[in-house]
Amino acid sequence: MPRYAAFLRGVNVGGVTLKMAAVADALRGAGFTDVKTLLASGNVVLDSPSDTATVRATAERALRDEFGYDAWVLVYDLATLGALSAAYPFPREVDGHHSYITFVSDDAVLAELSELADLPGDGEKIEPGDGVIYWQVRRANTLDSSMGKTMGKKRYKSSTTTRNLRTIDKVLRG
Repeated sequence: MPRYAAFLRGVNVGGVTLKMAAVADALRGAGFTDVKTLLASGNVVLDSPSDTATVRATAERALRDEFGYDAWVLVYDLATLGALSAAYPFPREVDGHHSYITFVSDDAVLAELSELADLPGDGEKIEPGDGVIYWQVRRANTLDSSMGKTMGKKRYKSSTTTRNLRTIDKVLRG
């Protein structure tokens, strides 16, 4: 059975506080199996015989119904997630920097964010990938960077979420 990573957007960082055990229970109730949450920031691995789009729609509906918030979930099978991680174009570990992948489910948003590659801030690297934006930024500059300022806009909330490479590695092992 296919194993998926489900990344919940904006959980436990921006006003939506959820207990991961309750999230896992809601997803099990929606029919997913072998559900496991990782960290407290909306990272879930689960099994489903359905395709990616169906897993996303089912997870969003289950979370909206259970918790009453406008849930946005980006879903990838683990093989795809592994390939996206392996394609990271910058050194993975740079002292004093964060290494991120921003997952994007909307092609128009991906095109907009890809334009930021031409405008990186000091100590910031941005490169578009296959449905993602690869991003590396100085730790002290994350929120003030080109990408950080852009990602804070409401327009991007429903179709993007960002994860640190270390988190992605944990998800891939999960």
